Amino acid sequence: MRALLVVSLAVGVVPPFRVIVLPAQLRGIMSAVWVTSNRHWDELAGQNTLTQLLGTGRPTQLEYLGCLGGAVVDDTLFVRRLVAAENLKQLQFAVAGDCDGVADFVGTWHTHPYRADPAGRALKEPGLSMLDLETFAAARDLITLVMWDVDSLDAAMKTPEGALRHPAPLTVR
Repeated sequence: MRALLVVSLAVGVVPPFRVIVLPAQLRGIMSAVWVTSNRHWDELAGQNTLTQLLGTGRPTQLEYLGCLGGAVVDDTLFVRRLVAAENLKQLQFAVAGDCDGVADFVGTWHTHPYRADPAGRALKEPGLSMLDLETFAAARDLITLVMWDVDSLDAAMKTPEGALRHPAPLTVR
């Protein structure tokens, strides 16, 4: 069981909401992007984490960054659309881009690719990492999501009280 992570944020910049709603159709699109970005996950033989982190191994998959458009209605943040990040730079264990052109921007989502263990077997990195959460805390996003498998999502949200809540309540419907 994960603990609630609390980080100090600027108070008053976040509209109040308690839950994130993601339409099932958008969840399906995210899964399809994950599959495309990780289609070579089983080609890790002969690769290890060190060579991949140093950039000397061949990349077998790429992280993806998408922008989330939506709105807060009452106590719910509704994600309504997904947009590819502009200036997307995809690496095996990092991704960069911007969502400045998304008028109804509420947050970001990204994929976590598998990595190789010392024997070259694929390992999953489930959930938002500490670096993901630190980056999120410093950004203008209200929410952030990560996908590490076609059926796995993790979410974090900012609260009006100045906290970062992780994990955040996420409903797919």
